[in-house]
Amino acid sequence: MSNLVLPPDPQSFYAQVWEIVSKIPRSRVASYGQIAKMLPLPEGVDGDTYLEFGALWVSGAVAGSPNDVPWHRVVNSKGEVSERDGLEAKRHKLLLEDEGVMFNVRGRIDMKKYGWSGKIKPPAE
Repeated sequence: MSNLVLPPDPQSFYAQVWEIVSKIPRSRVASYGQIAKMLPLPEGVDGDTYLEFGALWVSGAVAGSPNDVPWHRVVNSKGEVSERDGLEAKRHKLLLEDEGVMFNVRGRIDMKKYGWSGKIKPPAE
């Protein structure tokens, strides 16, 4: 088991994550693992290591995203807001609710209803 805390080239990896997150439409969400699967395998990282750390690295990229990246549209694989600190988690949930994303009584989002397919809609003519 590896102990990689960051991807080998964090700046490049984070930029790729931010590009994908920026494409998630309003009122849709994606999971950290889903985004990790959309990215190419980082150079020098084997598949097993990436499978183990990819979603964690995406989480780190999302946590450090620039203000214009809709970071709040990324949730964990259960459809939950990942707990960091209480205020940030509350803000995360409120931002999603403001976009019309609903949480069930267990605090989860219906990923079938609100999940993003990863496909980009062409601009309307």
